[in-house]
Amino acid sequence: MTKIKICGLSRLEDIAAVNAARPDYIGFVFAKSKRQVDGETARALKQALDPGIAAVGVFVNHPVAEISALAAAGIIDLIQLHGDEDEATVQLLQAQTGLPVIRALRISSPADILPTAADYRLFDTYDPSQYGGSGAVFNWDLLQGVTGDFFLAGGLNIDNIKAAIQQVRPYCVDLSSGVETDGVKDRDKIIEIVKMIRKINR
Repeated sequence: MTKIKICGLSRLEDIAAVNAARPDYIGFVFAKSKRQVDGETARALKQALDPGIAAVGVFVNHPVAEISALAAAGIIDLIQLHGDEDEATVQLLQAQTGLPVIRALRISSPADILPTAADYRLFDTYDPSQYGGSGAVFNWDLLQGVTGDFFLAGGLNIDNIKAAIQQVRPYCVDLSSGVETDGVKDRDKIIEIVKMIRKINR
């Protein structure tokens, strides 16, 4: 059963859309990005979120204290590290917060598929100009033989999601730009793709 994450929510309309669609996870991006939210916005969005949906905080080289404070406030349920954080930071956050940690790895060759103490790995497209959110797909053949539960990101949309699930068999698919129209989350696209993935799972 492939799980579903809708990342980059920033408006109450986005929360209403995911509450209707019921993915497993949503993402709040605290890193610099067009989808960035601050702590207060995330708090309001989390309060409106269906409690059955887990909120992932996405960070790029943030201070541990800042991440721990968001965890302690109940604003996030999982931590996603999308920058150059080292393994000591992964383990420190696990110890301080008690929350699962997702370590994002940007893939351009097999050498990028690193082991980690994190609870999950997330495989995204390597882009030299940014840490994530490029909307581009990478070569999934590089993931052949990868074991353990991992998230698959990078340019997933209604046209390639079936192939991604059948070829890569990820624990969870991570969608962002693929459920947007003109850079804004699109309720119909979110509901449609979640419905499609649930159908593939059946």
